[in-house]
Amino acid sequence: MKQEMMTIVEQEQLAPRIFRLTLTGELVDEMGIPGQFLHIKVPREDFLLRRPISINQINKEDKTCSIIYRTEGDGTLHFSKMTAGEQLDVMGPLGNGYDLSFLNSGQKVFVVGGGIGIPPMYELSKQLRQKGIEVIHFLGYASKEVAYFQEEFIALGDTRFATDDGSFGIQGNVGNLLMEAMKDETPAAVFACGANGMLKTVAQLFEENPNVFLSLEQRMACGMGACYACVCHVADDETGTQSVKVCDEGPIFRAKEVVL
Repeated sequence: MKQEMMTIVEQEQLAPRIFRLTLTGELVDEMGIPGQFLHIKVPREDFLLRRPISINQINKEDKTCSIIYRTEGDGTLHFSKMTAGEQLDVMGPLGNGYDLSFLNSGQKVFVVGGGIGIPPMYELSKQLRQKGIEVIHFLGYASKEVAYFQEEFIALGDTRFATDDGSFGIQGNVGNLLMEAMKDETPAAVFACGANGMLKTVAQLFEENPNVFLSLEQRMACGMGACYACVCHVADDETGTQSVKVCDEGPIFRAKEVVL
């Protein structure tokens, strides 16, 4: 993990409240594991805590990386108003990321994303494809209006969509997509990122599969495991007191390891 003032190359609005920010800097040399995140300082004196945002794409040749975020409060709203040439104080890459070492060329995996949990799955899918692994994407959105990055995922392989209101893809959620796919497909692994409700569904549907990896969404403070602000409980703990730090030991966990 390093810290650097990274320069904004491009700011692009993808959908209402959804923005993609491309950054350049030496920090890109440290990136490479899909599923990691950056801890970004809001360039205002009245904001003390950094914002954890997952890495969407890494381009080492251009020394650029991108993040996709949704404006939720004043901090991310400030990010959305920044333009090319401005700089951001960035720490990273942080977190453990997805381990792909156990997979072999020719295997098939499911990549599942919901809402703002979709962005890190793009770099993951890219790297899976580079290993010769067949990827099926299952992406869920609230509506067509807020659906983003569809073409990019389609370019990487089979991509199936669901929206809450049925305005794009099937009406329902990724759980509905997965239940249909499970009739004909048995994945070697399942990778998922999204809200806890979606992750619970994924864990339940694939409870017999030992290779189900979930990226947990938690509010963070330090981002380095020092403050214990982002803990989640460990599975099979009778005392109910054992926990893990999402920022440091995660954000990726096997589904059987944690309680959602």
